[in-house]
Amino acid sequence: MLDANPLKRRLDQGGCVYGMLNSVPTPWLVEMLGHAGYDFVVLDLEHLSVNPEAMEHMIRAAECAGITSLVRVPGIDPGAIQRALDAGAMGVVVPRVENADQARQVVAAARFRPLGRRGITGGRTTGFGRLPLGDYLNRANDELLVVLMIESALGVENIDAITEVDGVDWILEGAMDLAHDLGVAPDTGHPEVRRALDRVAGACARAGRRFCAIPRAEGQHLYWRERGVATFLVGEDRGILFRRLRELRAAFDAADAGS
Repeated sequence: MLDANPLKRRLDQGGCVYGMLNSVPTPWLVEMLGHAGYDFVVLDLEHLSVNPEAMEHMIRAAECAGITSLVRVPGIDPGAIQRALDAGAMGVVVPRVENADQARQVVAAARFRPLGRRGITGGRTTGFGRLPLGDYLNRANDELLVVLMIESALGVENIDAITEVDGVDWILEGAMDLAHDLGVAPDTGHPEVRRALDRVAGACARAGRRFCAIPRAEGQHLYWRERGVATFLVGEDRGILFRRLRELRAAFDAADAGS
């Protein structure tokens, strides 16, 4: 049953939140992230093929561990957005948003009237009827997060109009795809990329939206904190696991070579 979103409460209280992109689609890893102290997890449907039943189990694991689950859908797809929210996700992340009309389409799919046109159902989000449907509709519009990704020069160009769309909560940067679009990939630290991200963050501040940064290099976390940013996606579990496993194995090789 839809409860208050702890991620929103922490931000409302002036806290800073840190999330992880989940690319190892298993409930136990989602649960582990919650117990490790992360505030939110982005469950990825854009680059992974995860069946609906597995996604529901991952959302349940997040609920058990007290971590807010957001689902990154493949694109501006009202059906995918609604299914993610009906499964119990506390919000959606939508990639490759490039203009205000697309932002309005996302809000319409994710919000109930009067903010949007999301279809109504019962099921697990209402506790199978324990939460009256009218209460659920109001609570969902208040608690669920709509997060848009800016990953292109066109999205940056239109960022002021995008952030002015009612019902948008966060803007998540996509510096790697942005670097590709600007022709400077894979250099996410390129001056053109940094200027673009500064422009996006500035538009968010003016419109009262949250800018979610992805620190990729030393000093970037402090850079954004000094500019008032309080939402961070700090990595991808798959890459972190691989690097740590490789480092551990290499440490034993080094010990053998020194013996």
